[in-house]
Amino acid sequence: MRTKDDSTDVLRDFLKYVSFNILGQCAYSCYTLADTFFVSSSLGTKGLTALNLAFPVFCFLSGTGLMIGMGGGIRYSVLKSCGRHDRADRVFTNAVYALACFAVAYTLAGLFCSGQIVRRLGADDTVFQMTNTYLRVMLLFSPAFLLNNLLQCFVRNDGNPSLSMAAMIIGSFSNVVLDYIFIFPMRMGILGAILATGMAPLISMAVLSSCFIKRKNRFHLVRCGFGGKRTAEILFNGVPSLITEASSGIVMVVFNFIILRLRGNVGVAAYGVIAAISLVAVAIYTGLSQGIQPIISRCYGRGRTREVKLVLKYAVVTMLFLSGMIYGVLFFCASPIVLVFNSEGNKVLQQIAVTGLKLYFMACPLMGGNIVLSTYFFATEHPGPAQAISLLRGFFLLIPTAFLFSVLFGMAGVWCAFPFTELATVLLGIMLYAAERKREAKKETGELKTDNYGIK
Repeated sequence: MRTKDDSTDVLRDFLKYVSFNILGQCAYSCYTLADTFFVSSSLGTKGLTALNLAFPVFCFLSGTGLMIGMGGGIRYSVLKSCGRHDRADRVFTNAVYALACFAVAYTLAGLFCSGQIVRRLGADDTVFQMTNTYLRVMLLFSPAFLLNNLLQCFVRNDGNPSLSMAAMIIGSFSNVVLDYIFIFPMRMGILGAILATGMAPLISMAVLSSCFIKRKNRFHLVRCGFGGKRTAEILFNGVPSLITEASSGIVMVVFNFIILRLRGNVGVAAYGVIAAISLVAVAIYTGLSQGIQPIISRCYGRGRTREVKLVLKYAVVTMLFLSGMIYGVLFFCASPIVLVFNSEGNKVLQQIAVTGLKLYFMACPLMGGNIVLSTYFFATEHPGPAQAISLLRGFFLLIPTAFLFSVLFGMAGVWCAFPFTELATVLLGIMLYAAERKREAKKETGELKTDNYGIK
């Protein structure tokens, strides 16, 4: 039976982990805002268009790092809570093996395929060179981005969320400072923007290195072969994280193509403003989800189902409060927010982006609910429902809805496709959660027999 002290401990851990991770993720999202602001100020509409065309690849890159980091971190946390330390270290080692494979693939793509990728992303001759420069340098920095994501996740699951937050904040602050230095005093243009972004994870990892220098880490590289089953388990558990990040990239790619047809490069630049702000909103929800994940995984590994449900309740209440704040600010301050990124004072860009902000971000509480539910499922090692939520909102429903709504309602349809998709997905997520609760109730009454939460 849960005691008052148990509830107090859960709330204390929730406030600690969630606050640290939201602050860290908000700082991390400064990557996007700093690039968007400085590029728009220096290079105008063309710079914004180039940035928006290349950025979907960064979403896939970030998603890959989180897939390995979150998938491995979840398994590591569950095994540690069960006292299986040797197996936990083998999980970390195999996560590093998997990361190395992806890092090589991304680096080779940057060296030999960046031009072809840029053309497929829709860049015309006026923005090709800037887009190609940004994309190529980004991919060459891919090992740093991937390793930083991996270490962030394992340090957090190792019980040190404050260090993880400090690394994200310092890395992101350095990105803002370097953005200014490279773009304005040094006049490096789009190259300066991506160099600043690429150096940020190196600085973040330098902060994280204090954990290893002081020998405070409980995860280590060990001698073990490349375990195909173990690696597949890491990737499978982390797929929802990949899809959450990659869906942002896919949304950008699909919307870019649709908007290019409807409103041209100015429309894409306007969407670039909305996408940059959207990534900040996603970062807030991601911080919430990454904060609850270690607590849920630890309680789940120890068989404390009531504490798991309590953490989920706290997360939903927090998500609704944050959603109200985010949408309120964006709705009432839409025009001045867009003007910050509209250095040329383009009236068409201003009108498109202001309308888009008010329609697109109606999805805030729905998007937050989907991210929280998905995190709950994969933190309790139920990746199937988590993947269903992620795939539906990122691929199977959003893409056809965007095309259909754009034909029926033009630009308004493009913006409304996102909240419609999130609404349909959250309804599915609630049904999946109800089914899972019913199954857990049967376990407790003995109608459904199971082992120790499937942990083997």
